[in-house]
Amino acid sequence: MDFPYSLTDIAFITDGILVSEKIDPVRVRELLIDSRRLVHPESTIFIALTSVRNDGHRYIPELYERGVRNFLVSSLPDAPAKMREARFIQVKDPLEALRKLGAHHRSNFHLPVIGITGSNGKTIVKEWLFQLMHKDKKIVRSPKSYNSQIGVPLSVWKITPENELAIFEAGISLPGEMEKLELIIRPTIGVFTNIGTAHDEGFQDRDQKIAEKLKLFRHAGTIVYCRDHQPIHTTILSDPELKNVNKFTWGKESSADLEIREVSVKQGKSLIRGVYQDQPVTISVPFTDDASLENAIHCWSVMLLLGYGEEVISQRMAALVPIAMRLELKEAINNCSLINDSYNSDINSLGIALDFLNQQTQHGKKTLILSDMLQSGRDQEDLYSEIADIIQDKGIKRIIGIGPEIHRQQNKFSIEKAFFLSTDDFLAQFPLSSFREEDILLKGARLFEFERIGRLLQQKSHETILEINLDSMVHNLNYYRSKLAPGTMTMVMVKAFAYGSGSFEIANLLQFHRVDYLAVAYTDEGVELRKAGITLPVMVMNPEEQSMDLLLKYDLEPEIYNFRVLGLLEKAMTENLAESGNPISIHVKIDTGMHRLGFDPAEVDTLIARLKNNADIHVRSVFSHLAASEDPAEDEFTKTQIKLLGSVAGKIQAGLGYQALVHILNSAGISRFADPTQTMVRLGIGLYGIGFGEEEQQQLRNVSTLKTSISQIREVKAGETVGYNRKGVSKTGRIIAIIPIGYADGFNRKLGNGTGKVIIRGKPAVTVGNISMDSCAVDITDIVDPANPEPVREGEEVIIFGDAYPITLMARALDTIPYEILTGISQRVKRVYFYE
Repeated sequence: MDFPYSLTDIAFITDGILVSEKIDPVRVRELLIDSRRLVHPESTIFIALTSVRNDGHRYIPELYERGVRNFLVSSLPDAPAKMREARFIQVKDPLEALRKLGAHHRSNFHLPVIGITGSNGKTIVKEWLFQLMHKDKKIVRSPKSYNSQIGVPLSVWKITPENELAIFEAGISLPGEMEKLELIIRPTIGVFTNIGTAHDEGFQDRDQKIAEKLKLFRHAGTIVYCRDHQPIHTTILSDPELKNVNKFTWGKESSADLEIREVSVKQGKSLIRGVYQDQPVTISVPFTDDASLENAIHCWSVMLLLGYGEEVISQRMAALVPIAMRLELKEAINNCSLINDSYNSDINSLGIALDFLNQQTQHGKKTLILSDMLQSGRDQEDLYSEIADIIQDKGIKRIIGIGPEIHRQQNKFSIEKAFFLSTDDFLAQFPLSSFREEDILLKGARLFEFERIGRLLQQKSHETILEINLDSMVHNLNYYRSKLAPGTMTMVMVKAFAYGSGSFEIANLLQFHRVDYLAVAYTDEGVELRKAGITLPVMVMNPEEQSMDLLLKYDLEPEIYNFRVLGLLEKAMTENLAESGNPISIHVKIDTGMHRLGFDPAEVDTLIARLKNNADIHVRSVFSHLAASEDPAEDEFTKTQIKLLGSVAGKIQAGLGYQALVHILNSAGISRFADPTQTMVRLGIGLYGIGFGEEEQQQLRNVSTLKTSISQIREVKAGETVGYNRKGVSKTGRIIAIIPIGYADGFNRKLGNGTGKVIIRGKPAVTVGNISMDSCAVDITDIVDPANPEPVREGEEVIIFGDAYPITLMARALDTIPYEILTGISQRVKRVYFYE
C-alpha cells in the first residue's frame, strides 16, 4: 500500500468496517487524536480514543464542523443529515487500531531504527543523537517525549521515504505494554539508558521492570547499555530472547567494549578518557552532572557502533547543546505574554509550541518570532510552505522570521510579516516597543541566540520566582478525574489568584483541558477571567452588593447562600436584565453542618417558593461544603453531610421541576468518598499537588517551586550578629548567604532564627537572624558537594520549596497548612509557567 493511505487501506489494516454514503478518493496523511490540534482537515483521520477520563466520540460533531470528514470509531454516532459527508471506519478498539496503523507503516520501511528505553534520559539521548548525526542522515524522531502506547504509533507514522534513520523512545508503566511497542518500532539498534524508580508501582520488582523493558530489543541487532548497571547487565545475559542480540557495553570494567578510564571536570566541561578496541579515545562535553555524562556516553557508544571516526565524534560531542525540555510562559513588556522556546527549532516542536501559544486567551493577537529551521534535512521550499500552512491554520496573526533561509522563503507567508537576516538585524531595526498586549512565541535554533531577544522582552522583576509546572498540574487533574464515575463534571477552584499560582494562566490551562466549571471567591476575579478570554462557566462564591451589576454583565454565576443575597440579585436583575431576557444561573448553597455559609434545610420550602416565582432565575447547582473530609475520625459526620445534601437537593429539584447539579466533594472527598448522587465535584488544593495523606501524596506531582538566588556571600566572625535586633548571633565563625526573599514576598517572619531552611546544591541551609521585608540570611558554612568542590558562589540557585523541600514540610515548620503558604506568595514574585 502506498502512503498516503486510502480509507479502504486503513479499514483493511485495522480490521475495520468502512461506513460511508459516498466513497471519495481520500488519501490520509495525518492521524489526529486531539481535536484541539487539528491542522489539515482534508487529509486527516480522527481516531476517537476512549479512556476513563474522556471519550473522543464526543468531539466528532465539532471536528465535522471544522472540515474533518474521516473518522475511526468504535461506535457510530447518530447520523444527522448535516454529517452525510462523513466517512467512518468502525473498529472494536481505536487504540489497538492506532497501534496496527503504526506497525503497518513501520513495516513499509527498511531503514535503521534506534529504539531507546529506560527510566531516565530517553528524550535527551534521542535529541543528542539527532544533534550528532543529522548532518549525515535525514532523521525522523519522536516528537517531544512521545513514548507511550499512543505516542509511539504517532511517532512511527512520521517516517517517510526520504528518511535514512529513525530514533524512537519507548516507555512503559505496566507489564505487557512493551511487546505492543516492539511490534511498532522494530528497532535495529537498542539503547537501554538506566533503571530507576519511575513506575515502580506497576511491577512486582525491579528485575521484572528491567525484563519487561528489554522486550523492546528481542529482534534488534545490537543493544547498547552501561555494563556498570549490574541488574541490567545480569538480566540481559540471562534473557534467552536476547541470546542472539549483540551487546555493546560501556563502563569502568575492562571487559566493556568502551572502557571509561577517567572523567575530569574543569570550567563547566568534562573530559572523558577511555579505551575502545585497544586504542585510547577521548571526548569533551560541556556538562558536568552525572546524568548528562551518562547520556553523553550512551551517544558516544552509538556513534562508535555506527563507525564514526574519533575526530568527528570529538568535534560533535564538544558542540552538544542542552535540550530545552520545557516551554516557559512569562510576563513581558507592554502587557504582553512571552512563551520562550529559544533553544531548538524543528517542525514537530513548533506544532507543540503553537498549541501552547493558542491555549493563551488573554490577548487576541498571536505573534511568532521564528528562526531558520536547521537540521531538517528537507527541501526548503516544501518545509517553509508547510510551516506557513501550519501557522495560518493555527490562527497566528503575525510572523517575524530571522535567518537567511526563512528570509528567502518569506513569500510563502500571507499573514502580517517581517523578516531579518540575523538576530542582530532584528534587534537593530525592529522597535520592541511596538509589541503591545499580545502573546509572543519565541522559537529559535540555538545558533540564533534568541535568548538575547527574550531578555529584552521579558518584564523586569527581582530574582525570586515561582515556577508553575503545568504538566504536573494536568497530571494531578487527570488523577482526580480518574476517580470519578463517567459523566461526573469537574469544577476547579481558581480563587485567591489560583492558590497563588496565577488566575488566568491556570484558567487557560483548565479551559484547554475541558474542565466544566471554574470557581472564584469574588466577582472581580471572575471579571478578570472574562477579560482574559475565559469562556467557561464561572461560579462566584462571595457575590457582593456593589458588584452584582458586573456579575450580570460578564455572565458570572453567583453562589446564593441566604435570602439577603438572593434579594440583592433580584434587585440587580430588575435594573439590568430588561434587554437580555436570558435566565441567570445560580448555585444554591446548603449548610449541612459546617455552619459557615448556606441555607438551613428548614428554609428550603420558602426558598423553593421564592425561586418558582422568578422564571429568570435558573438553579444550576445545589451544593454544600464538607467540614472534615480528610479526617477518618469524622467519616460518619462527613457521610451525614453527603446524605443530607442529597435529600435537600432532591427536594429542591422536585419543587422546581427540573434537574440541577449536586456537589459537595472537595479534593479529599473525591479520593475518599463515592456517591452516585454527586453529579459534579470541586477540585481545589489537590490540583496544586497537595494530597490529604501520604498515599495520595505519592500519586500527585509537585506543581510549584519557589526559588531565588544568592545576592551576596560573607563571613561572620564569632560574636558578630546578623539581621535586625541582632537576633542572629554567631557563636563561631560562619559563612552566610544573603538571599533576596523576605516576608513581603511571602517568606514568613516565623521562619527566621533557624526555624526555616532553604536548599542550596541539594543541601539544607538554615536561616540566620530575623527575616527582613525583602531579604534574609542562611548559613552555608557546611554546604560541601563532593561532585562540585568549588565553594558556593553568588548567583547560585536557592530552592525555598519544591521537590527538594516539599511545601508540606515548610507548613509543618510554621504550624500551618500549605494553603496559607501558597496564597501568601506576593504578586511581586514573578510567576513562570512551563511545560516539560
